[in-house]
Amino acid sequence: MSWGNWRIAARLSIVATLAALTAGCFQPMYAERSDGSPALREKLLGVAVPPLAVPNGSRTARLGVEIRNALMFKMYGGATGLPPTHTLVLRLTTTRSSLIVDPKTTLPSIENYGIDANYTLKEVATDKVVLSGNTFSRVEYDIPGQTQRFARSRAGRDAEDRASQEIAENIQTRLAAFFYAGT
Repeated sequence: MSWGNWRIAARLSIVATLAALTAGCFQPMYAERSDGSPALREKLLGVAVPPLAVPNGSRTARLGVEIRNALMFKMYGGATGLPPTHTLVLRLTTTRSSLIVDPKTTLPSIENYGIDANYTLKEVATDKVVLSGNTFSRVEYDIPGQTQRFARSRAGRDAEDRASQEIAENIQTRLAAFFYAGT
């Protein structure tokens, strides 16, 4: 064997040794715990998400239902939750702004839609706030033409749905980190 082959073999053996030493340190986030404590999935199943306190029939009410449904699906999957140990309270604000305006008609051709969400996680037993935070989502959408009012309306609604999914993903990730690490 030449000197170059020995160096490659030595490097590979060092990498394999380091990989073997660190293999026992890894534990998947959603795996069952070996110490008998509840797994992350059971902790997320104990989070109740009540409907948002917004006027019925408003645009924010539709977003609240969309975010709540997406969040519950991400936490529970196809199942329903367990008896609640925590309650998640959400508050939303929305924004819409024109990014590009057609100089001839002075009508927008690209708009930006945003949702800002504040969330608070409370223990049911003590009503103590254990986690609070906020997240946001900004998505843009094209307005295909000034005479296509339905297309503009549909593009805005699709932007709302995309922003809602992103908000739900951000909150679910933060809750998972809280329950896994305790911070």
